[in-house]
Amino acid sequence: MICKVGKDSFGYDYIENFKKNGIPIEFVGQAEDAATGAASIIVNGEGQNFIVIVAGANLLLDIGDLKRAAHVITRAKVMVCQLEVTPSVSLEALKMAHTGGVKTLFNPAPALTDLDPQFYTYSDIICCNESEAEILTGIAVGNPEDAGRVGLALLERGCKTAVVTLGPEGCVVVSTKELIPKHVPTKKVTAVDTTGAGDSFVGALAFYLAYYPALPLEEMLRKANFIATISVQATGTQSSFPYRKDLPQDLF
Repeated sequence: MICKVGKDSFGYDYIENFKKNGIPIEFVGQAEDAATGAASIIVNGEGQNFIVIVAGANLLLDIGDLKRAAHVITRAKVMVCQLEVTPSVSLEALKMAHTGGVKTLFNPAPALTDLDPQFYTYSDIICCNESEAEILTGIAVGNPEDAGRVGLALLERGCKTAVVTLGPEGCVVVSTKELIPKHVPTKKVTAVDTTGAGDSFVGALAFYLAYYPALPLEEMLRKANFIATISVQATGTQSSFPYRKDLPQDLF
């Protein structure tokens, strides 16, 4: 984990949580002059969420922090980046990883209409949800066919593989090797809280890319779909993410 938190209760709690879950904190910085990034989340009766983000210390992560972590970035199996830090910093991280032969997974969240085109060329896989897909491409996503059109548009911009998540409908994947969009459905569940479902999906996908690289991508996505359905059946974000020991062992 390469990030910045504040020297406040949220920041110290984050660091303790990383330690508890075995996440190295060597590159978790604490900013003196900014609070830990926070989000105010409202969940409606159907489990759908509305989020207001205050980035705080996230925006103080800089290129120097990446350079200090360069030896870790270039030896990683997978690099996951998003847009809750300054976009130019995420882009530099993708460049460092991609140039070093590391597989890059980019989640453009929160999405930007004026995203630097280099994000596409340095991302092996781009994974976005319906609203992010529309912001990036201008294509409204209401079904798997729309998601396939988004995927093809993202490929034209330079990425190798595009995944568009569709909530309860699973996801759609398209790649330069397989130009026909493929819908990967998921099982139906009753959602309690969808907050963090995308993070759960992306995290699971990154896990399979790192530890089961020979697995077909469609199978990775099917498993990531399943893990995301587990997360939406519990409240909270990180607190809803299942541990490996609590998942069916046929996922591994």
